This record gives sequence, structure tokens and C-alpha cells, in this order.
Amino acid sequence: MIRFLLVLVTLAATAGAVVAYGDPDQIARASHKVSHIFRAQTATPAPAVQIQRGQGGEFALRAKINGVAAPMVIDTGATSVVLTWETAKAIGLPLEMLEYDVDLETAGGHTKAARLTIDRLAVGHLVEKSVPALVVQRGQMKTNLLGMSFLDRLESWGVRSDTLMLTGYPELQSSHRRTRTAVD
Repeated sequence: MIRFLLVLVTLAATAGAVVAYGDPDQIARASHKVSHIFRAQTATPAPAVQIQRGQGGEFALRAKINGVAAPMVIDTGATSVVLTWETAKAIGLPLEMLEYDVDLETAGGHTKAARLTIDRLAVGHLVEKSVPALVVQRGQMKTNLLGMSFLDRLESWGVRSDTLMLTGYPELQSSHRRTRTAVD
């Protein structure tokens, strides 16, 4: 960042000197150099994932929770990411230490859940760390829900026709990422 500011100050001083002398060709070259530096330092395109609507009307995907693949369904009505007990066990979460003290209303009715934090949750190239989540008791749900505790961290998300687009924040690196499609 300091290097960038020094280059910017140097170019501004050079541009100022050129303007003072009034040479139009030098002014154009200096302007082009400044524009080129700003373009080189801009953020790479934001990582994005497209998810096609399933036959049942849901947006299903395969996420990676702490490095382990798990099926999930997008649920904008869920305040939090919600994992089934079976998925939590499969990814090695400490189920014996959980306290099921959170009242939770699901499509199947009332149940209890336990709070925890997922170290790393990835949907394609969208990766979030320390994501608050809930785990329901054994047999209480059949589907993992990708709720608002993940979606709120994104720059944007929205549905157009039968495609859900999840867009993360741009990175300030030189690597370029393209839109990927999540695979069930």
C-alpha cells in the first residue's frame, strides 16, 4: 500500500510538472500512465457462483464444510446455516460437547439446536471463515440449510429466471476468477 502511494505521488508530481510546461503530448502520456497504474491496482472481478433451480423449485448445491463436501439447500428464510446431526458428525464436529438449547422452527415443526461456528464454509470459490451455524438433534432434519449467516457475508445474491447468483467481494490481488457453476 505504501509503495502504491509513493508511485501515485511520484506520478502526480510528474504530471504536475508536465502540466506546468504545457506540452500536450507529455500530458497525454502522463495521463495514460496514471490510468494504467489505477487499472492494474483495481480489484479482480468478484468471485461468483451460479446455481440452477432444481425440479422441486429449490436451489441445491454441494458446499465444503471444513473441507468436507456436504449437500445444502439455499434458505433465505433461515437466519443461520443449519446442519443436520448426520452432516455435523461426518465433518467431525464435536457433537458430544454441544448443548441443544436453541429453539428452532423448521418446516417439520419445532426442534432444538446447538450453536457452533464453522471454521470454513465454501460454495465454489466463495469461502467464508468463522460462520455461525446451528446443528439440529439427530433425525430432526434431512437437509442442510445455507441460511443468512452465510448469505449476509456476500456482496450480493439474487435470482433471475431459474438461476441464483451468489457474488462475493472482489479481491485486491492480480489473480482473475471467473463465474463458476455449482454442481450438485
